Amino acid sequence: MVFLFRLLSLLPLCVLHALGGILGRLIYWLSPTYRRHVQENMAQAGIDPAIRAAVAGETGKQMVELARIWMRPLEEAVPLVAEVVGWEHVEAARTAGKGIVFLTPHLGCFEITAQYLSFFGDITVLYREPKSAAANELILKGRKREHLHLAPADLSGVRALIKALKKGEMVGMLPDQAPKTGEGVWLKFFGRYAYTMTLAARLTETNAVSLLTWGERLPSGRGFRIHFLPPTTPLSGATVERAQQINHEIETLIRQCPAQYLWGYNRYKRPGGAEPPPAE
Repeated sequence: MVFLFRLLSLLPLCVLHALGGILGRLIYWLSPTYRRHVQENMAQAGIDPAIRAAVAGETGKQMVELARIWMRPLEEAVPLVAEVVGWEHVEAARTAGKGIVFLTPHLGCFEITAQYLSFFGDITVLYREPKSAAANELILKGRKREHLHLAPADLSGVRALIKALKKGEMVGMLPDQAPKTGEGVWLKFFGRYAYTMTLAARLTETNAVSLLTWGERLPSGRGFRIHFLPPTTPLSGATVERAQQINHEIETLIRQCPAQYLWGYNRYKRPGGAEPPPAE
């Protein structure tokens, strides 16, 4: 797999996105399970079914663009970012000496954001090791950067994230990733209960600045536009209340560009051993 990604990394981003668009649509029609998740999740969120083909194509692009991001030197990956919106929020936090919690949902190219930020300073991201040894090797190679640090999804990783924030550094995570049993609570996401991580909310309770970020995929392989923005409403209250607020903030982001959300992700699954969700 690593060898294949190295070969793909030699192709320009426009070619990779063209290939990814075809691959994504092909997978959509060949995988009934994936197709069902896309259709059900989009329907739950009230997203126009007419964009399903675009959703499939964007997901395929997300798969193959990783080759260019992970397998090339950081000095070549960063220029893929053609535009940045809201950098003033990052600069304000850095000037104040505060740590920053970047909440990055499965929207657009979520891998480019941490890579880009590592060019400006240390960032620690939460990392859950995949079951596939080959996939794990690929991820470790791709994310191995001088200032990009991986924190395991366990107690030691949580400590590493908190330590980084106390030092005024940056941390990042996917707040819409389904957590393991005991690491989340059932909260509404697009009107349906989804098992939601509480760690992201707990980190926002520190003195750090909370920013939402996502890498918008530009047309014709022109690169990415990274967005940095504060929550529409300041996060407040207890941990569970903040976690629900984060879900709402993610919904707002997704509605800005629904075609680039990872609708095929099984967001509403019930982790083994977890209590059932409340009655709707």
